Amino acid sequence: MSTATDDLRLAADFAPASYDDWRKLVDGVLKGAPFEKLISKTYDGVKIQPIYPRARDAAPIAGRPAAAPWQIMQRIDHPDAAKSNKQALHDLENGATGLTLVFEGANGARGFGLVASPETIETLFDGIYLDAGIGIELHAGPQSRMAVTHLADYIKTKGIDPATCDIRFGLDPIGATAVWGTSAYNWWEMAPAVTDIIKKLAAQGFKGPFAVADGRIIHDAGGSEVQELSYVLAVMVSYLRAMEDHNIPLETARGMVYARLAADADQFLTMAKFRALRLLWARIEESCGLAPKPLCIAADTAWRMLTQRDPYVNMLRATMATFAAGLGGANSICVLPHTLALGLPDGFARRAARNTQLVLLEESNLAKVSDPAAGAGGIETLTRELCDAAWAQFQDIEKAGGAFPALGNNVIQPKVAATRAARQASVAKRREVLTGASEFPNLHEARASVLKVKPIPGKPYGKDKIKFNPLEPIRLASPFEALRDKSDHLLARKGARPKVFLANLGTPADFTARATFAKSFFETGGIEALDSDGFSDPAELTKAWKASGAALVCICSSDKLYAGQAAPAAKALQAAGAKHIYLAGRPGDLEAPLRDAGVRDFIIAGGDALAMLVQAWGLME
Repeated sequence: MSTATDDLRLAADFAPASYDDWRKLVDGVLKGAPFEKLISKTYDGVKIQPIYPRARDAAPIAGRPAAAPWQIMQRIDHPDAAKSNKQALHDLENGATGLTLVFEGANGARGFGLVASPETIETLFDGIYLDAGIGIELHAGPQSRMAVTHLADYIKTKGIDPATCDIRFGLDPIGATAVWGTSAYNWWEMAPAVTDIIKKLAAQGFKGPFAVADGRIIHDAGGSEVQELSYVLAVMVSYLRAMEDHNIPLETARGMVYARLAADADQFLTMAKFRALRLLWARIEESCGLAPKPLCIAADTAWRMLTQRDPYVNMLRATMATFAAGLGGANSICVLPHTLALGLPDGFARRAARNTQLVLLEESNLAKVSDPAAGAGGIETLTRELCDAAWAQFQDIEKAGGAFPALGNNVIQPKVAATRAARQASVAKRREVLTGASEFPNLHEARASVLKVKPIPGKPYGKDKIKFNPLEPIRLASPFEALRDKSDHLLARKGARPKVFLANLGTPADFTARATFAKSFFETGGIEALDSDGFSDPAELTKAWKASGAALVCICSSDKLYAGQAAPAAKALQAAGAKHIYLAGRPGDLEAPLRDAGVRDFIIAGGDALAMLVQAWGLME
């Protein structure tokens, strides 16, 4: 029977593998192909290497203490305060350690939210003990800004010591103007009002933090990790300056601000982003002459990665995002329920969101180690590169006068817009895959249930004397989902979806791979793919196509069979009246004769699937 000591001796028998050793193995697999072929890039242009040397001198980044779990925040956004109270009590009784209160008009409200009134607060907290250690975070917009005051008044009325409450008040007027693209006031007019609220809350005994720099604004709008980090830094510095200008010492002011970041399904980039923000903030503190202290970072799983189609895959995305944010050192995490893009989530979706965190904390023990990525060459390198790039963009924002002037002069928005366009193009070409929406669709899936609550229309606030380009939130799957919706409406109205006939040539061994690819391709756009047995006789093929009733045809087979059978099949289909003929795969040297035979388009991996699907719909209308 082996012992732990024996195991250690066994490990010592193996020589340590160096970076050069790994490179030799990689080069052997590449067989002469350039190593650079394996290097990818982020949307910021940061290179992702396939292997990295170990970062031997890296020290853990100070953040959430070891063995201290992050707060499990549960979203509370039902417009009916009594129902929100019932949800909150259930969440707290079943593992949640905090509540994220989303008020109407707030960034991230997604069409729902609590009404900001004293009555709402009174009803919402019935039976909830705010001094019992639970975390509270407020998400409020311009229309619901009084929620902060109403909550403070409620605590005073109940005789609760504010110092015993763990509340992040979420004041973010700069963020509100960034999303709306309008403001009734200049920053120099808003700053005194914001700092006055902070002073009053601090004087009452609340610990804070009070003001938040919300990076979700950039992430929701399609921005990059570097753009999100630089924006968060700029907004936090703006709040610091405002507080210092209104006689709040920097030593005190730095504890009054916190950050909120989006966590998405890219594990390594999310981990590196959270780690990078701590290093960047420490650099800000040192520049202010302060000894660094860990920044409070709240995380929300990403809105833009949610899909309406096959929404259960959102659970997997949220799990990866939570995993990455937790290991990246987030102090609190709020998981968006998997059906939020469809409407107000029901009890099952809320339970799944809550249990995602409980499983990772209680069964996987992710919080037991502080900064587990420390020393990992890839993540350490990525963290440093994000820091360098974000600091440079932060300096650009500072040169423009700070966060608010940079927004007002549209300094930030064009960069985000360019990244969004690149990201949307990648999704359209299915290089960035959204399972269930842009790949592997299920036209027959049942729609997930949500609560029957109508979304709240957005309400304008005040007279807007300042206007600039808004940073509007997007969901990356929306263009594909619009085509699926169109298909559903056609099915409901006429009893059938639009169809494409898969003209399979040869045996299943010849056509299955490309027929499967073509089926997924067309059905992501709501066009039902009708499979067929393999054909060798063009007459039999055209007969089967006519019987299908499909307007479109896609020829599917192997390169070998394409050489001899694709052109005759296309000629027969064209002669029989096929409206538009596709071929699955790259034509190579056969392109000219195939086009002469009637093939109009080739569906290939990496092609603009969205554009071709939109075109296909146009051909059938």
